[in-house]
Amino acid sequence: MKNQIKEILVPEELSGKRLDSIVYELMGDYSRSKIQQWIIDGHITVNGLVLKSKKKLYGGEHLKIIIQKDFEDLKFEAEDIALDIIYSDDDITIINKPVGMVVHPAAGNWSGTMLNAILHYYPNNRLLPRAGIVHRLDKDTSGLLVIAKNEIAQNNLIKQLQKKSVYREYRAIVWGQIWQNKTINKPIGRHPRNRLKMAINEINGKDSITHFEVLERFAFHTYLKCNLETGRTHQIRVHMQHNQTPIVGDPIYGFKKIIPSKEFSDNLKNNVLNFNRQALHAIKLGLVHPITDEEMFWEINLPNDMKNLLQLIRQETTELNEKYDMEYEFYDDTSVLLDDEAQFDDD
Repeated sequence: MKNQIKEILVPEELSGKRLDSIVYELMGDYSRSKIQQWIIDGHITVNGLVLKSKKKLYGGEHLKIIIQKDFEDLKFEAEDIALDIIYSDDDITIINKPVGMVVHPAAGNWSGTMLNAILHYYPNNRLLPRAGIVHRLDKDTSGLLVIAKNEIAQNNLIKQLQKKSVYREYRAIVWGQIWQNKTINKPIGRHPRNRLKMAINEINGKDSITHFEVLERFAFHTYLKCNLETGRTHQIRVHMQHNQTPIVGDPIYGFKKIIPSKEFSDNLKNNVLNFNRQALHAIKLGLVHPITDEEMFWEINLPNDMKNLLQLIRQETTELNEKYDMEYEFYDDTSVLLDDEAQFDDD
């Protein structure tokens, strides 16, 4: 399989930046370390010359980039795994990812992933970095993802994500009563001691912004609408932990030992404490079509496990209302937002 070659003129607005930084900005689907290795190996030239990564450019230079295929990406096998495809055309596919499906193969999950399924549905996606995957959801987070089906679409979607113009809305059920809408703007990076976790990291973390709105407030929980302005690993989960309102069922960032109120019924106690994944669902997705420039928007239902949990929490709260003469407002999540009501973030 031949390596793909890209030829790019350095934009004037990137004048004064390092070679590796410029290539990274122009080709954000590849890591900076990988780009630096390509420069060292001579796979990236500037006006026909091999330069060092730290060399500053001034706009107008001709870049030739020979994209090196990852061995791991090439050896992944297509697998006949069913996908819930919400929308598909020649350029993009929208998928409703189920709970328990890993998006991209990694240590401990080399098969049975969404990437393996994509290669079965769309064999030509093998030619794309990460088989066209441009963003991810955690294994036990359900909901909407967009997949690119060609290079032009993939590069365009990556730029939209970088510009924060992709609309991503989630639903979450969290512990505790939240009384006002809020924006959490706290940088997220690797946990200093546990490298498998993320954490608020004021020194080395990346900008991370989550907006959330209270949809329903119950006796012991809150049902939230969350919007991502950035897309860091575990972002909503880490921000909810920081807010001291962790997501129900979260095995990493949730409460380790919940001692429920004596007002909990045994039924609610068992269902909440044994909810076997984070109660987080990517319910809405909006973007500009990478080829037609049409604003597009998709919305799916809440999955049954979260519906059932909400119904149980509502029922329990209603009973407490009657017992103690309290009042809580419930949210009607059955309506569907029309395309012309969709909101798109501005850069």
